[in-house]
Amino acid sequence: MQRKAFEIPKSLVWLAYQDVRRNRGAPGCDGQTLTEFDQRRDRNLYRIWNRLCSGTYFPPPVREKRIPKDNGKERVLGIPTVSDRIAQGAVKRYVEAIIDPIFHADSYGYRPGRSAHDALRQCSIRCRRKNWVLEVDISAFFDHVRHDLIIKALQHHEMPAWVILYCRRWLEAPMQAEMGTLQERKRGTPQGGVISPLLANLFLHYAFDRWMDRTHRGVPFERYADDIVIHCTRMSEAVRIRASLTQRMSEVGLSINEEKSKVVYIDIFERENVATSFTFLGYDFKVRTLRNFKGELFRKCMPGASMKAMSRIVKTIKHWRIHRSTAGDLREFSRRYNPVIRGWIEYYGKFWYRNFSYRLWSAVQSRLLKWMKSKYRISGRKAEHKLRLVRRAMPELFAHWYLLRASNV
Repeated sequence: MQRKAFEIPKSLVWLAYQDVRRNRGAPGCDGQTLTEFDQRRDRNLYRIWNRLCSGTYFPPPVREKRIPKDNGKERVLGIPTVSDRIAQGAVKRYVEAIIDPIFHADSYGYRPGRSAHDALRQCSIRCRRKNWVLEVDISAFFDHVRHDLIIKALQHHEMPAWVILYCRRWLEAPMQAEMGTLQERKRGTPQGGVISPLLANLFLHYAFDRWMDRTHRGVPFERYADDIVIHCTRMSEAVRIRASLTQRMSEVGLSINEEKSKVVYIDIFERENVATSFTFLGYDFKVRTLRNFKGELFRKCMPGASMKAMSRIVKTIKHWRIHRSTAGDLREFSRRYNPVIRGWIEYYGKFWYRNFSYRLWSAVQSRLLKWMKSKYRISGRKAEHKLRLVRRAMPELFAHWYLLRASNV
């Protein structure tokens, strides 16, 4: 029996396939869907494993997908094929088991057992301990990260030759534009790739996390991929770190977005000419007026669903055009929209719940009332009464109706 160039366990490929099945995802440049892959699953999986072991696996181009951003620009994703996602997942599982334990305690992005809510919770606690915050935005991080420094970090951890070989090939795999042309890549790791977040974390572990511990010991921060919040005691400290970090990013081939990076003062006593709020992972952090269990008003820093996120949610709900679908019924709407609404509730309903729940409730409920008025040609008061009867009969029909019971909206 011919010996393989690399000894790669078949179990890695099988577990990676299970991950791809759970996450689903769009087809890559070859157009193959997961359903089509499964028609010859065992043969396809064996081919991936065999080529990985022999050193003959060459990743196909990643398919370019452009996502509009709120500022009018576009985010470019790179969508690998189903087979390539499985191959990337197999290598990711091997590498992650070795290097994730060495990652910084305040690195939260795309790590097992950690979530955005963990980062938000820690950020909220530290905002009450330190009044000054440095919000950091790295310009187009995934488009400009240096390949040579990622490979150097993998070599530093003595990764096997096959890991370095395939990571280099994935980093250099071309991007297939919508018109079919191929674009070579000398920098960057495509957003949308399975292994890209792990490689990005490894890069920033040395470019930022370890550098912070070495040069600004004791200064707390939260990092979720390339989203960073640094907590400072004084404004002068925040300004000094910002200048130092700008130099550091330049050394590793990156740059700070000066418009989006800012020094923020978080306290119940405001200061003039200084920002008093910042956004982190879709939440606005600022001092809010709250009410305690005795009914007394008090002020403290609390995260809440950001204005930008709420505007995007309301815009999405309006685009559903529920009130124009008079041929449909409420059960059909619930099947279609409940998964999206639940996703919003699960992510944005963790902190300062009452404000978010009221705004989401109002946005969805107003669309349902308009539908009720249009379908049955009745007045607004009668539509409210009719919808109230439906809610009493089927309280779990719509996901947002839970908000009425949870926060007495």
